[in-house]
Amino acid sequence: MIDSKIMYSYYLDEDRKALGITKNNCRIFSNIFNTESDIWKFQKSLRRCEYLFNCDNGTIYWKLKKFIAAYRFKNLSVKLGFTIMPNCIGPGLRIMHRGTIVINGNCKIGNNCTLNIDVNIGTNAGYINKIPNLGNNVYVGPGAKLFGDIYIADNCAIGANSVVNKSFLQKGSLIVGVPAIYKGVVTRDLRVI
Repeated sequence: MIDSKIMYSYYLDEDRKALGITKNNCRIFSNIFNTESDIWKFQKSLRRCEYLFNCDNGTIYWKLKKFIAAYRFKNLSVKLGFTIMPNCIGPGLRIMHRGTIVINGNCKIGNNCTLNIDVNIGTNAGYINKIPNLGNNVYVGPGAKLFGDIYIADNCAIGANSVVNKSFLQKGSLIVGVPAIYKGVVTRDLRVI
């Protein structure tokens, strides 16, 4: 959670690295059809909201900054199709594409998570507090749905269009199918053994 200016800078640096953007890289802004710049703007806006809302000092100037940041964040969320609440994803977030991504605001996702299009991470119907929690370095494939009171261990990969409704506690698992099942261990170079 961002609770200081130093943590705010750290989160931004980790997100920038995860997206493959260097500090002096203007390449992503040179092509009008490139959506990476929109995703980077969204992630910067997300982290700014986290910083401003978590470190509120109560002044009117700070409240005005919070309002403007929240307004920009909401507009970018609608433009890109993301429903991601602040304070639920650790540093190193990598959003691969613009499009529908819905994440419950109470969900906790670890560091270096990769999210693809049409991902839904939420609750079971009628159970507000039963939400998924994801470890560090989790890859969530396109169209994956995660719901219920579950935990996904570190270094796991969730396949495209998988429906995950139970916990997977073995680190490095490949999780695929409807309903999702364990298919092996993912190595560093994404081979399954």
